Amino acid sequence: MTERYDCHYCKESLFGSKYVLREENPYCIKCYESLYSNTCEECKKLIGCNNRDLSHKDRHWHEDCFHCFKCQNSLVDKPFSTKDEQMLCTDCYSNEYSSKCIECTKTIMPGSRKMEHKGNSWHETCFTCQRCQQPIGTKSFIPKENLNYCVPCYEKQFAMQCVHCKKPITTGGVTYHDQPWHKDCFLCTGCKEQLSGKRFTSRDDFAYCLNCFCNLYAKKCASCTTPISGLGGSKYISFEERQWHNDCFNCKKCAMSLIGRGFLTERDDILCPECGKDI
Repeated sequence: MTERYDCHYCKESLFGSKYVLREENPYCIKCYESLYSNTCEECKKLIGCNNRDLSHKDRHWHEDCFHCFKCQNSLVDKPFSTKDEQMLCTDCYSNEYSSKCIECTKTIMPGSRKMEHKGNSWHETCFTCQRCQQPIGTKSFIPKENLNYCVPCYEKQFAMQCVHCKKPITTGGVTYHDQPWHKDCFLCTGCKEQLSGKRFTSRDDFAYCLNCFCNLYAKKCASCTTPISGLGGSKYISFEERQWHNDCFNCKKCAMSLIGRGFLTERDDILCPECGKDI
């Protein structure tokens, strides 16, 4: 006598019928489909054992239901993209959602590399220097009037050249006598310290810091012997080829300021009329 071979779920005999094994247990087709078959996302019907089950991210379709949401063309064995859980062929996705290259105006296909800057997009091969036409890629570039330049080409075409070293000035230059300088090149003629951001003056078209200018060219105060710069509107007193700081123009004896008053001289000294009346 032959042993019975029944469906693991409904216990009906499988003799002479099709069945499916799952974890070594046999199921009739009806029980297997009701228990384990997936529901198609498109038609909401079960995907039976005799149908191909196409899946994507835990969603399932009949083969005939797996098509582009817009053009309805089959996506079976074809590349596709998703947008808001809708399946789209690459052509529909590109036309609807992909960026357009600002250079050639063609679609930048999904998966291809694109370059972006300030809301604009380019194919990698279209993102080139306006001057040399070479691809910029990930290298530094400088935009000017809606055109892009690699740094060497921008410097050659637009950047001013330092009057001292003859190299391009890309940032932070200094203008002196209507000529451009790098900050690092604009130095005191005397001590060679940078003058950018500091007070300075010139003599014979050469720039000097105040210390060097005073030490080299300024007259010396007849009283304290330190230089009188005369810069920045500072005042000084001059008399018979001698000069004094305002604060130093005082009577030698009583130290009273002689500015705006009469005075007498005794050799190298200056005296107020009261202290000099016995001369």
